[in-house]
Amino acid sequence: MGALAVCTVHTRTTWKYSIFILLLLTLLLAQQASSQCRILRCNSEFVAATLDLGGSSSGGKESGNAGYCSALRSYALCTRRTARACRGDLAYHSAVQGIEDLLIQHRCPKTGPTAQPRPPPQAPLSGDACFYERGYVQREGRTPDYLHCGVFGDPHVRTFSDEFQTCAVAGAWPLVDNQYLYIQATSSPTRGGAYATALTKITIIFKNWRECAEQQIYQAELNNVPPAFVDGSTSSGERRGQHSLLVRSQAPGQHAEIWAAHIGTTLVVRQIGHSLSLAVRSPRAIVESYVPEQDLQLCVWGCPASQRLQRPGAPPETHAHCSALLPAQDVYYQACLFDVLATGDANSSTSALHALEDARAMIADPEKVHLRAGAVGGIRPQQATLLAVTLLTLTHAL
Repeated sequence: MGALAVCTVHTRTTWKYSIFILLLLTLLLAQQASSQCRILRCNSEFVAATLDLGGSSSGGKESGNAGYCSALRSYALCTRRTARACRGDLAYHSAVQGIEDLLIQHRCPKTGPTAQPRPPPQAPLSGDACFYERGYVQREGRTPDYLHCGVFGDPHVRTFSDEFQTCAVAGAWPLVDNQYLYIQATSSPTRGGAYATALTKITIIFKNWRECAEQQIYQAELNNVPPAFVDGSTSSGERRGQHSLLVRSQAPGQHAEIWAAHIGTTLVVRQIGHSLSLAVRSPRAIVESYVPEQDLQLCVWGCPASQRLQRPGAPPETHAHCSALLPAQDVYYQACLFDVLATGDANSSTSALHALEDARAMIADPEKVHLRAGAVGGIRPQQATLLAVTLLTLTHAL
């Protein structure tokens, strides 16, 4: 009987966390059915209200879980207010059902306080605080240390730590997930081969940050790379005559460049052939502003070891094609070989070319642009430490 009880508790807990994670992923990736459906705003408010609760949401009595229960009731109230505009919206109905489940799991009364916990009062920002690079130079007397991540082709990932991997990551995977920014990419199988995949959707969420920026979402899909955020705007967060968020395009439908001045970050989204690509340039402090639970970030950690692919041998004509296109036999050259072999389409090699051009534009030191294939690394000591902390945290939680 004791073993059965332990198994039952473990099953319930595992199911609880699985449902919660699936709910958040569904809502983060879902498109709005109309401009009046506010389900994404409801979701973001709930996430913001629970970010700093730590382990208090792990269940138990209402007295020890008041903040989480309050956030859930606020979430439910928000969904009721937008119910009429969200009829037929899958994300809305998933949220409503998920809230009911979470209220039961956490033993939260359906009636009670609904005001979300508010952060302590903060002094108004002054000067160039909403312009990251200016503020950094004023404080440190130098420019920030910028890092680059590129995701392109089948897909290939050049991480912020200059590791290079080819991944078999079908489905939706987070690329970046930190205090300020969330980026998720969806990779789908292509017709070119048994293991060929391509980026077909990229979702970028700029999180609310004080008076500098309100939450804003950008979403690109295959054959639709818009020159605007999902709400139709091309800028957000005006301060001192400048905007903290700005979208521009050299080729609407095929290219978009997004500047996030408040976090000193530049993102470039492209469609090349039948695949999307993403290039990111962000200060080290922004890239590293995550907690151990945010351990699945392809741009930070690379793809899981079980999802990494090795490059097969290429015939001479493929080598000749990629040699004519790319100046050095670096990781972009290796990606070119892989994509041509995987898809059977010589035009797929242009993904590597554009990724190299984005790297040149985003990496200050030209010597670091041409990363060699041998730079693929394993888990670094700080990664091992974080993974160990994460495993201990999850083991304790479950």
